[in-house]
Amino acid sequence: MSSANKTLPLAGIRVIEFVHMVMGPTCGLVLADLGAEVIKVEPTPDGDNTRRLMGSGAGYWLTYNRNKKSFAVNMKTEAGMAAVRKLIASADVVTENFRPGAMDKLGLGYEQVKAIRPDIIYSSMKGFLPGPYEQRTALDEVVQMMTGLAYMTGPVGRPLRAGASVNDVMGGMFSAISILAALHQRNATGQGQFVQTGLFENSAFLVAQHMMQHVVTGQPAAPMPSRISAWAIYDVFTTADDEQVFLGVVSDSQWQSFCEAFDFAELGRDPGLLKNNQRVQARGQLMPQVSERLAGMRKAEVMARCERAGLPFSPIQRPQDLVDDPHLNASGGMAELTLAEAETVKVPMLPVEMDGQRFGTRLNVPALGSHSTELLDQLGYAAAEIEALRAAGVVSG
Repeated sequence: MSSANKTLPLAGIRVIEFVHMVMGPTCGLVLADLGAEVIKVEPTPDGDNTRRLMGSGAGYWLTYNRNKKSFAVNMKTEAGMAAVRKLIASADVVTENFRPGAMDKLGLGYEQVKAIRPDIIYSSMKGFLPGPYEQRTALDEVVQMMTGLAYMTGPVGRPLRAGASVNDVMGGMFSAISILAALHQRNATGQGQFVQTGLFENSAFLVAQHMMQHVVTGQPAAPMPSRISAWAIYDVFTTADDEQVFLGVVSDSQWQSFCEAFDFAELGRDPGLLKNNQRVQARGQLMPQVSERLAGMRKAEVMARCERAGLPFSPIQRPQDLVDDPHLNASGGMAELTLAEAETVKVPMLPVEMDGQRFGTRLNVPALGSHSTELLDQLGYAAAEIEALRAAGVVSG
């Protein structure tokens, strides 16, 4: 169902974001997709540096900035800051993810913003929550190394960061969750508040299961490539057409289904393999047999047998393969974006559905300052005043 057919959950909430890169923009994306009016304040004349990233950062801008408005302003001028303060006075939420102290120095720290809008929800996204590390500069990669996530991902002696910006994205999500909780509290109390999230704490939360594994077993968790799996059949297998398929068998009933699907009747009847822990102990015996059987089948056949049997499986895909994924497209899971060149591209939507409603694109990724005039007009600036600000380089767009 199109989001235009229903009132969106966060309709009427105005968010002003002072953010860049991934963590801050992800928070705004979640709120914007759910219906909030998210206004991205960008420096004029060049805008957010994220617009110009290349290499592994080339997709950040398009991914995390749909459904937002761009207000391009020179905050080093008195007139520019006056406009920003008026914008804040109209807002419910302010978000930022710059280095510690940067917003205070600019005159837009929490206490300064609270003086403008007493019931504001102010979300600060940092590398670390308050404590001994709080002044350090953090990156997703830094905290993955600090928390053991990189240790768990790579082989022994070769720590490897996860293949996506997991902490930046998760940090933005937790920020959105804290903002929603603060808005709910404000409905009851009338009071705003300051909320914080940290990349380091995100990553610690991600590895909590491995910390608790050590508590329960007394043994340190081994990196994933050399771990002792909780299941005997839980691996990537090469097929006859030199393709790969992941296959997992994670319950005793799935073991019986697997044996039936892949013609292992004798293994399915073996009393020494009926229970999961028995199969884990026999992994060295089972894996060569399973690998040989699957190596004689084409990938499509392996996948078809798994699907009929209800077994967990997956082909080994690349991110770009998802553009044409039949499920994402048929289920309405891809949002369309129209680029400046009028090209239409697809990007995954928020992975949520509410009362049959998915949350897609209402506004394309904004050009720099594309909403400056509209917003200044809303704030009470006359047309001549807006033109004077533009002529003086205070705003653009």
